[in-house]
Amino acid sequence: MSEATDALTYADVSFGYPDSPLALEGVDLAIDAGDVVLVIGSSGSGKSTLLRCANGLVPHASGGRFGGVVQVQGRSTRGLHPRDLADVVGFVHQDPEAQFVIDRVESDIAFGLENLGTDQVSMRRRVEEVLDALGVAHLRDRNPATLSGGERQRCAIAGALATAPSVLVLDEPTSQLDPQGAEDVLAAVARLNAELGTTVLIAEHRLERCAPIAHVAVLMEHGRVSAHAPTGTVLATYPGAPAVTMLGRVVGWDPPPLTVRDARRFAQRDDRVPSAPPTTATADAPGEVLLRTERLAVRIDHHAILDSIDISVRAGEAVALLGRNGAGKSTLLRALAGLIELERGAVIGDVTRAYVPQDPSSLLFRPTVRTEVVETLRLLNRPDTGEVDHWIDALGLHDVADRHPRSLSGGERQRVAIAAVAVGNAKVLLLDEPTRGMDAASRAALEHAIAQHCGRGGAVVLATHDVELAARCVSHAIVMGDGEVVADGPAREVLGGSLFAPQVARVFPGYLTVHDIEHALAMTR
Repeated sequence: MSEATDALTYADVSFGYPDSPLALEGVDLAIDAGDVVLVIGSSGSGKSTLLRCANGLVPHASGGRFGGVVQVQGRSTRGLHPRDLADVVGFVHQDPEAQFVIDRVESDIAFGLENLGTDQVSMRRRVEEVLDALGVAHLRDRNPATLSGGERQRCAIAGALATAPSVLVLDEPTSQLDPQGAEDVLAAVARLNAELGTTVLIAEHRLERCAPIAHVAVLMEHGRVSAHAPTGTVLATYPGAPAVTMLGRVVGWDPPPLTVRDARRFAQRDDRVPSAPPTTATADAPGEVLLRTERLAVRIDHHAILDSIDISVRAGEAVALLGRNGAGKSTLLRALAGLIELERGAVIGDVTRAYVPQDPSSLLFRPTVRTEVVETLRLLNRPDTGEVDHWIDALGLHDVADRHPRSLSGGERQRVAIAAVAVGNAKVLLLDEPTRGMDAASRAALEHAIAQHCGRGGAVVLATHDVELAARCVSHAIVMGDGEVVADGPAREVLGGSLFAPQVARVFPGYLTVHDIEHALAMTR
């Protein structure tokens, strides 16, 4: 690659946060102008740190040990702070709630333009354009603090797009978005790239929608770049690849597809997968009702958030709450946890409940992961009978047990928060977007922990936009819309033919997961 075409370069870059091992080590990377680059890797591999170097957040806002040179549009970040690079780099944090500075969405979106000295006419036009492009015009007068996690994420992306940067850096931009919201955001990013030649750097774990728009992928492992090649080449063997890519590996399609459309083309020429729905072992029947609601209604700031909710949660069940951003999923979880005042109705069930919010950092305050988990038992005045080690092992936290929780990646902090809550052995676990920031191995550990908890007679209710997770690990699904329940039933029925259908179901109707396909193929041999 010639330097003249490079929008962003890393030359022998190393960095370590204060009192932590190196997060980046000897990184050499050149990003071509106009490319959409997907950065992938396990939690803690250095993805977010790599992105934070792009506009000088590392090292200027983080401190730590920095070596090497990062240049964006030919300007070195060593002597330039993020504010000095705001005219060329738009940045969206992994935690969008940390990005807002003004208590009104429209004013916050305009804030960056004001700081760049944009004239009023251009500012108004750009703000309107991004409000429309991201589908958040109806939120313009809202306080960001009152929005759902996904709504905040879309507004934060709108703020970054408004400045029309030459380089757009997005750290997990779809982690809290519903399927349609994710499609809208990535469509806007793709248009920006195609029409204005904007260089885009995206770090993501949920690759179903990001992979198709990326020209190349960068794989991070232990703070180093281990692969930098066309997206299909890198994802062909990557454990966290989209479900259709994993499907392609199982069925033997070459090259493994990145999109549902490409997978369907393969499927039309492949008659090895039976067209009948898969026959799988019958799941254990759910047990007694642990928790239920009767005509539950919640109103916040004079807005009706939930209305006439009637649901039941049974022993042995894992239940997914699905629905677009702002549908009321998080509010329902908080109501089930007893953390919010009801306008009318009731939550009925004399069982212990434990709630993990979307932002795991709000639960973490002890100096190590292990002491964080132990603290729950201390507060409950209960001895440790092996539960601490059980949850640390179940969620794959053994290797970071002596680390400070706030020194961990977002996905690792999410698992620590779940362990710190679950160790109390509450009968019902209420998890809000539990896979936010989680890599494939972490999601697998969470799925195993959910299955274990349900197998011990407990229940799990998780609000999620990760339909692939829901397809793999829940037995029951509830779809919400505008504060009401619009579908409620067995996961296979609810997920199979809806907007929330996983990728495999879109290729082979009647099937939900790659495991279903493996089972069906095995039965035909």
